[in-house]
Amino acid sequence: MTVMADFQRVETGSGTLLRFTGDLSLATIGDLPERLQGVEPVDGVDLSEVHRIDTVGAWMVHRFAAEREIPVSGLEGDEAALYDQVARAADQPVAQPREEYGLLLRIVAETGEAVITSFKTLYGLLGFMGATLIAFWNVACHPRRFRLNATVHRFEVVGVSALGIIGLMSFLIGIVIAQQGAVQLRQFGAEVYTINLVGRITLRELGVLMTAIMVAGRSGSAFAAQIGTMKLTEEVDAMRTIGVSPIEALVVPRTMAAVVMMPLLGFYASLIAIIGGGLLCWVALDVPPITFVQRIREVVPITDVWVGLVKAPVFGAIIAIAGCFQGMQVEGDAEQVGSRTTAAVVQAIFLVIVLDAFFAVFFSEIGWI
Repeated sequence: MTVMADFQRVETGSGTLLRFTGDLSLATIGDLPERLQGVEPVDGVDLSEVHRIDTVGAWMVHRFAAEREIPVSGLEGDEAALYDQVARAADQPVAQPREEYGLLLRIVAETGEAVITSFKTLYGLLGFMGATLIAFWNVACHPRRFRLNATVHRFEVVGVSALGIIGLMSFLIGIVIAQQGAVQLRQFGAEVYTINLVGRITLRELGVLMTAIMVAGRSGSAFAAQIGTMKLTEEVDAMRTIGVSPIEALVVPRTMAAVVMMPLLGFYASLIAIIGGGLLCWVALDVPPITFVQRIREVVPITDVWVGLVKAPVFGAIIAIAGCFQGMQVEGDAEQVGSRTTAAVVQAIFLVIVLDAFFAVFFSEIGWI
């Protein structure tokens, strides 16, 4: 039976108490909060006659007692626990609004936060790279722990399945390079050097670089999403529970597949780009395929091929490690999977371009130009 909430002043040996009766719930409070505002000062609140109390009733009593700084007594069991919980929540400090700064200070503050975040990410990535190297060493020392089936499957995902899109992209890039080079060189009567441009830039730079960008967007994002989903479903924690290293089971096969397949994909992309450039030279410049191939062999040194093959596995390792690292950072909810996948692609492409600039300077210094 529901009893409307009410209160009365009671004189006791310890002073005057405000004793509540009935049900202190949302449905039975009625105008009780307004009536409490006119109550004369009392020494305490007694809830021993209350039949039932909910969150609204507990909040009303706590606010009344807190305003007058008087004690509350009479609750037991679950009702007492509920009141204590409401009181703790009400006593928490209110978050102060952020102070608004000027535009310049805000830009400086956001730049500082971005720099700090970047250094923290770099520090975590270096640590994860070290853990991956340790896992490779452990697998090398214990070959039975090497997961051949998983690695071969990653070979197919990273390499074979990407042949179509990488081939199409490289073919079109070769055509664009040849067309733009021919247009510019025609002004000086040097259209024949379009072959030099196509051969050297594809084998030395664009073949491997564009392949790395495609692999980062295709496979790096997939690595982050797959491992991130496994983190959310607690599969990674289950691996640790049964004594399986997630680095060895998840990261090593993906990294090995990227390292092995990147040189092959880069060389394949360079050849397809040269074919696209040769087709454009045949159509636009009347250079027969035989002449084009002979000219390529004359003007492209073997060092250009080695430059591309040296850079490719490093790019593959960076892409795989960045993707797996971001996947391992997923926590909380499914939204983290999307944000970490985006971060993996951006981070991998950024690091690939930085390393490509480093390799350009390095190979120039050692004379591979």
